[in-house]
Amino acid sequence: MKDRTTPKDTILLIEDTPSLQMIYASALNRAGYEVVACGTAAEGMAEFRRLRSPVVLLDLMLPDRTGLELMQDFLEMDPHTCVTVITANGSINKAVEMMRAGAHEFLVKPFDEQRLLAAVENARGSLRHRVPARPDSAEATVLAPFIGRSSAMQAVYEKIRSVARSMATVFITGESGTGKELCAEAVHATSSRARGPFIALNCGAIPIDLLESEVFGHLRGSFTGAISDKIGAAAAADGGTLFLDEICEMDLNLQTKLLRFLQTSTITPVGATRPRKVNVRIICATNRNPLEEVRRGNFREDLYYRLHVVPIHMPPLRMRGEDVIEIAETMVTRMAGEEGHVFHGLEPSVRDLFRNLPWPGNVRQLINVLRNVVVLNDGPLVTAEMLPPDLHPDQKPERPGSTAEPEGPGLSDLAGRTLAQIERMVIEETLRRHGGSVPRAARELDVSASTIYRKLEAWAKQDTG
Repeated sequence: MKDRTTPKDTILLIEDTPSLQMIYASALNRAGYEVVACGTAAEGMAEFRRLRSPVVLLDLMLPDRTGLELMQDFLEMDPHTCVTVITANGSINKAVEMMRAGAHEFLVKPFDEQRLLAAVENARGSLRHRVPARPDSAEATVLAPFIGRSSAMQAVYEKIRSVARSMATVFITGESGTGKELCAEAVHATSSRARGPFIALNCGAIPIDLLESEVFGHLRGSFTGAISDKIGAAAAADGGTLFLDEICEMDLNLQTKLLRFLQTSTITPVGATRPRKVNVRIICATNRNPLEEVRRGNFREDLYYRLHVVPIHMPPLRMRGEDVIEIAETMVTRMAGEEGHVFHGLEPSVRDLFRNLPWPGNVRQLINVLRNVVVLNDGPLVTAEMLPPDLHPDQKPERPGSTAEPEGPGLSDLAGRTLAQIERMVIEETLRRHGGSVPRAARELDVSASTIYRKLEAWAKQDTG
């Protein structure tokens, strides 16, 4: 076998149990790696100073120091060191703490030889595709594909860059329309997996009885309607990133299988008897409060702690200051080019209005407003008269001697309309009141979120067709 290591490529193994130390070292040796094994933190530090090993396998619990303290010393000496933490099942919370402190990945005992070798290969791959240091320039302060330079977004960019070299699971939270999928794409694009697939799956848009098949796949004949084999999202993302949006919408039974997948890196398609190994990084997102969902019994606590390794919160548009103007002017120019119109900015009164609006639908709402303006007008500046009436809170009609009309459609607005039109008006008004959140609107209307997603998709096709 061709040796895949160099003197600088020696793997440093720090494990205080002699039998496990021998098993891990033997497996790595058979795969062609050179290994230096230690049983204490002191020995490990001495060997690290001598070798500066780029890949370290580190047991969480050592007799003379904690793994966290030792790892912090390693990273202070060489920030590019890839440390894979070895932990028992009862210490996962501490392993998660180490991931947040800079560890690359963690392995939960017991694990097999293939899982060990996959962790080492992931670490080596991260070193080969290390993100280069960015220059200290104004252009480097914005991370594509985002727009905006506010301090709130700078914190997001830094979090994304810091997690890029890690295999840590990322948990993105934020209101609907804040750009959680863009965040997931940015994490993938800046990681060592950028050349691999990025597979996005909206857990709230798929009926519960089909969700397991969508995630893990199925074999032909495994259930009614399974007329052919299907590769699920987890297998399609092999070598890349799987993004699970609206993760809190996932059925509890499927949450159990997702937890097993995270622990073993194996999937079993519906109808299959043998599991399959896959190499996938998980990123998930929700617009709910995940801890509140845990308290309500809607989300497994052990799965939450397994997924909530590196949290990233997307700030609402109203908290991003001048970003709203930068986004608006960038997008209106881009959309105008697509529509064959000419727009190159906003008039001053529109700028002031945009700064002061609460934007309950966040960036998605802003983009929809601008699309409406560009399609119906020619420019060159976006004026207040071009904006939809509901953006002017001071222009709501009132009858003399009466209170203000309630927002949304009244009975007089529904007369003469078809049932399909009324259904659309009610759903769109409910979405508006919930800031564009499909799950919240679905709960109020007592329908599944997937029903609303399908109707939105159908309406979008009607409007563009």
